[in-house]
Amino acid sequence: MEGISAVFPAYNDAGTIGQLVKKTFHLIEATGRDFEIVVVDDGSADDTAAVLERTQAELGSRLRFIRHPQNRGYGAALRSGFKAARKELVFYTDGDGQYDPGELSLLLAKMTSSIDLVNGYKIKRHDPLYRIVVGKVYNRFVRLAFQLKVRDVDCDFRLVRRELLNQAHLESDSGVICVEMVHKLQRLGCRFTEVPVHHYPRLVGRSQFFRLRAVTETLMQLVRLFLKRSSPIRPLAQELPESTIK
Repeated sequence: MEGISAVFPAYNDAGTIGQLVKKTFHLIEATGRDFEIVVVDDGSADDTAAVLERTQAELGSRLRFIRHPQNRGYGAALRSGFKAARKELVFYTDGDGQYDPGELSLLLAKMTSSIDLVNGYKIKRHDPLYRIVVGKVYNRFVRLAFQLKVRDVDCDFRLVRRELLNQAHLESDSGVICVEMVHKLQRLGCRFTEVPVHHYPRLVGRSQFFRLRAVTETLMQLVRLFLKRSSPIRPLAQELPESTIK
């Protein structure tokens, strides 16, 4: 069986990340697969780092975490996690608890030798109404603009082959990384399937997206990505600065 790197980007997720990591750890361990869990603490101002240290002491070396001294954005956190991943398959979801890592079993059931990406899609989105409306408009727009074949590009619950992910050479620092990832994987001939997954209300903390800086950066990166959508996929420098791995 192929090994799994489970990647969690986390920002001020002290209230949820510990239990998410433990649930994922025990679920994959029960499958008998080789695995690791990589958490990227993207400059959290709460106790996320302390929670990760306690969790690592409990679970051992299969849990590694990367610390960004400053908040660099969702895409930057994912790129650090992907760069650190060592196993054949990469699973990722968010550290805020809005997806159930127990549903990784649904993705694994679909990951056959003829599939490169298993993409989740939300059965029902549990967010404030304005986020649901904005999310639907955004999803339809980017699917049309980039000719994306997945139905829910912003469902952050995916299982993908690391070899293809490395070939994609992702660049985005914001949430645009989801569009960039799917678009580039399609261009690389990625074979994909989709599965429905549950989406839950956020119980701790709040979304970081609807801030002026985050929205502005997202729009700018989306425009740059659109202008470069037909450019060759070029290798990037390997080093991601200002991060520490434990």
